[in-house]
Amino acid sequence: MSDYNEKIIADFARTNGKPGGGMQGRPVLLLHAIGAKSGIERTNPLMFHREGDGPWFIFASMGGAPTDPAWYRNVVANPEFDISVGDGTRIDRVPVRARVLEGEERQTIYATQSRNWPQFADYAEKTSRDHIPVIELTPR
Repeated sequence: MSDYNEKIIADFARTNGKPGGGMQGRPVLLLHAIGAKSGIERTNPLMFHREGDGPWFIFASMGGAPTDPAWYRNVVANPEFDISVGDGTRIDRVPVRARVLEGEERQTIYATQSRNWPQFADYAEKTSRDHIPVIELTPR
């Protein structure tokens, strides 16, 4: 894991889910995915989109890199795992089930994320992938 991610994870814990620095003011969760090959839990901080009490949506953007992030392969291989979410007063660990969105459903959610956080539009333009995967996380 990168030092950058480690700092965000530590800050997430210290602030009960509201990290500062480059992630200040951004919706962040911790993804506790199970390694596709290793079976070991891996934790990644990710921005998300959520409306009310609906599902969480995460985005395999990897900053517009030409390949999907490793955590995405883990989520596809093992779609049941936990996330940590916080509101600034406490952190909850929530068991979830992942579903990769397709077609118009994916496009609608990605467009919303791009409007809310314009760097996601930049990632989509930058990548050579057909599209950036969007994953829906629902409580199980």
